[in-house]
Amino acid sequence: MTPPPLRRRRTGANGSAPTHNLPRRGTVRRAQAITTYGVGSLVAVDHESFIVSGLDEADRSWNDREAPRIHERRLERLLGVDHFRLPPASDDASNDGLRVRRFPLMHSCPGCDELQRHRDFAPPPGRSVCGACETDLVPSRFVVACEAGHLDEFPYWQWVHRSTDRGSAASGNCGGKLRMRTSGRTSSLRSILISCTCGKVSEVSMEGSFRRSALKDLGLTCRGTRPWLGSSVPAPGCGRPLRTLQRGSSSVWQPVLKSALSIPPWSSGRADPLAGHWEKLRKYDDRAHVEVYLDAVFEDPWPLSLDEVMTLLDAEREEEAEGDAAPSFDHRYRALRNKEYDRLCAGNDESEHSRDEEFVCESPLGDQKVLDPLGVTGPMLVKKLREVRALKAFTRLVDAESTTDAKEMALSEKPLRWLPAMEVRGEGVFLRLDEDRLSIWEKAPGVAARAERMRTAHQRVLEQRADDPSRAVSSPVTPRMVLLHTLAHILINEWSLEAGYPAAALRERLYADDDMAGVLVYTATSDSAGSLGGLVAQGEPERLDPTIRSAVHRAEWCSSDPLCMEAEASGTGGTNLAACHACVMLPETSCEHNNILLDRALLVGTPEDPRVGFFADIVAG
Repeated sequence: MTPPPLRRRRTGANGSAPTHNLPRRGTVRRAQAITTYGVGSLVAVDHESFIVSGLDEADRSWNDREAPRIHERRLERLLGVDHFRLPPASDDASNDGLRVRRFPLMHSCPGCDELQRHRDFAPPPGRSVCGACETDLVPSRFVVACEAGHLDEFPYWQWVHRSTDRGSAASGNCGGKLRMRTSGRTSSLRSILISCTCGKVSEVSMEGSFRRSALKDLGLTCRGTRPWLGSSVPAPGCGRPLRTLQRGSSSVWQPVLKSALSIPPWSSGRADPLAGHWEKLRKYDDRAHVEVYLDAVFEDPWPLSLDEVMTLLDAEREEEAEGDAAPSFDHRYRALRNKEYDRLCAGNDESEHSRDEEFVCESPLGDQKVLDPLGVTGPMLVKKLREVRALKAFTRLVDAESTTDAKEMALSEKPLRWLPAMEVRGEGVFLRLDEDRLSIWEKAPGVAARAERMRTAHQRVLEQRADDPSRAVSSPVTPRMVLLHTLAHILINEWSLEAGYPAAALRERLYADDDMAGVLVYTATSDSAGSLGGLVAQGEPERLDPTIRSAVHRAEWCSSDPLCMEAEASGTGGTNLAACHACVMLPETSCEHNNILLDRALLVGTPEDPRVGFFADIVAG
């Protein structure tokens, strides 16, 4: 990571961006630039704090040399971009990196107790120390944000002078200087004391600054500041309520990630020879019109045959969400998942394709009938897969999984034709639940009642986070969704114990809808745990049968029982039932839903009603 240049960058003789001599401020892994330290997030490096700059051309945060382009046609079309770019590599061979800006600007000095902007301490060049006492400066622990994604400094002046008239003192023109010290009596906010040398106010603590109405009571609202885009970007008025946050809180930045698997006919592994032409080709329904266009643009021979082009166009149209002429983003994203499910069920045999094929999915060789008593059917060995995860936007204060477009903050001031992304190549195991048995089970009164409790709690959370509760996103909770989600978690935990995979190296991908009931567990990293064949071997029926039985038996008991099993609600906003970190929860990177919407009772039943468990026969046996 490097700070942004202070003046316009010059280019080399060939027009490319030159090598920079800007100081480095630490390193992050490539994947973290998407999931943890993406655009707009705060990064702590030693005793300093920075915010990752935006993607606008003025910053040129990721240049072409350090950010190779990748393609995933289905996801590009969904997100409305031409391509994706990998984050710059953080190795010794890298000449560039992510641009960062110092934030927050308010710092305190433990030596002289002064609290002011970083530059006012007159630090020596390249160092973050007090110019007077040579003590390391401490970035402000507190920032403020609004639900629209804006971020700002904590208003220390107004907080200290809140007891005075709304005049010069509250606006910072009292002539005094702020000071911060800690009493050392406790580790609470009460021990953090702020004062002003103007003598017009007494010393006050930070206690109460995290109340929802704390800043509203001071007459403060959001100014619309976006420090990751730089001071040159005008701050449009926002006016939303502000919330005080700890600088390291997860609520300060949450990524909005969208992903897709590369499936046929887009998984051949070769570069797209018609990149840049598909937008125009989609306008033609007639084969003859497509032929005329290709003749006008390309010389003979064409990069792709007419049959190949028509196959790709037809496959794109099949992924269009049915219903409205202009389906919502969520409907289009679900349509993308539907095609993945169909392809996982149908398979894609390796022997029929070249070595460059990026999606290989085959039926296991063993007898699949051994899985019938479990209610599991159609296991598939996904020997090769490629997933692209793109950073679409980010949110503050709002759960990224339940956000609406209105609360998503863009990664740049102006719309760009690319987005940051990571690609993962690995392997996995796909399995489905028997539809007949599942349909009977999910209609049971006890099952429906537990799912309804979770759905109601989740819907309440979504409505609380929405500006207009009547337009809140609908909760996806159904009995089969919770069942598949919890099943995926216990399988990941089981393979972590029995097959030697770290749980953080595995990831779930759920396919739960009226006509879908499947789960894909796959390697989620590109390191040594990525694609060695160990996970695929677990999908053979003779291994999968004891694995599922062992995982279900392990889920019968939790070290927090009976409290865990008998809990009326658990998790954020009561969106879990029988689920905790001692039984079914996973590392956040492995779960699609941030460890909510889980209930192991739907797997194994409860002491009062064992039949609510889909695998009740295994438990009884």
